[in-house]
Amino acid sequence: MSTDNLLKEFKVLLVEDEQNIAKLLKEAIGDYFFSFTLAKDGEEAIEKVKNVKPDIIITDIMMPKLDGLEMTKKIKEEIDEDIPVIVLSAFSEKERLLNAIDIGITKYFIKPFDPEEVLEYLKTLVTKLDKKRVFKLSDTIYYDKNKNNLFKDNKIVNLTKREKNFLFLLIKNHPNIVEVDKIKDTLWEGETSSDERLRTFIKRFRAKTSKNLVKNISGQGYLISPQNI
Repeated sequence: MSTDNLLKEFKVLLVEDEQNIAKLLKEAIGDYFFSFTLAKDGEEAIEKVKNVKPDIIITDIMMPKLDGLEMTKKIKEEIDEDIPVIVLSAFSEKERLLNAIDIGITKYFIKPFDPEEVLEYLKTLVTKLDKKRVFKLSDTIYYDKNKNNLFKDNKIVNLTKREKNFLFLLIKNHPNIVEVDKIKDTLWEGETSSDERLRTFIKRFRAKTSKNLVKNISGQGYLISPQNI
């Protein structure tokens, strides 16, 4: 697959409060990607990460409500620790940026920047990400993180949004056990849920996928179990 075709499989979130810069980047490189979503501050970006599930974040640092570095820290601690974050930085912020490398910034560009340079870096990045996006569960079952789809015998398994969230949660935490309460909070946020409701949900999930895909660890929780399929 060519790099340009590969870009079409990735979702980008741009977090930038300066409309002229956001417009410049979106017009210059937005059409290369599956989606190119905009957020004007860190708080809005966190909601977009939860709903859109981007593969890559590009962010400014200085923004209202929640700045780019605090936003990055929050996303990596609470939502997705592996998501690559590219920072657009004013030169005056360089020292602050260097002191925040431990947050997990992937790359930074100093303003003013050339959109073509950003695009060339993104081409290199998606090539690396593409090698990590497929989580193999068996010889016939695999999960594509970019597409958020489960495939069985090279056909998409028709999962509900809640079932996809459940699968993503287990894969994200693999090989660790996910506690029952965490699963309930993720799947039924704000709703009343019982152990029986969860067991019924998992029974239906196994019927669609594989009876051995999800393993119950008595008294602790559940984990994804590729080796048992």
